[in-house]
Amino acid sequence: MSFTDLARETGLSVSAVHQRVRRLQKRNLIKGFAARLDHEQIGLPLTAFVSIKPIDPAAPDDAPDRLTGVPEIEACHSVAGDESYILKVRVASPNALEDLLQRIRAAANVATRTTVVLSTPWEGRRPPI
Repeated sequence: MSFTDLARETGLSVSAVHQRVRRLQKRNLIKGFAARLDHEQIGLPLTAFVSIKPIDPAAPDDAPDRLTGVPEIEACHSVAGDESYILKVRVASPNALEDLLQRIRAAANVATRTTVVLSTPWEGRRPPI
């Protein structure tokens, strides 16, 4: 949303909105801005959640570090439960997902469990603040 649109929504002046956003950034409440992409149009229509857990439970917990350079991984969440982490991935096809899973297993020495997203009615909700 532009500063002009945000000002209209809040009933503030554009300069007041700009000043408040700057203060929120300085306090690290706003960590950045991002574009929302149409993943289908950029050739990444398949989204999946990949749960991972170490093959050797005694191994160091360094899977996030080992997987940082894998561009298909959009997010890595540490979770409670059977798995250690859940990865959100986006790829071009089922074959690309299969290849990615092999690379994840090899890079991080983990077992995987995958859930393929069929559709996304909504995501990226704003918090109720």
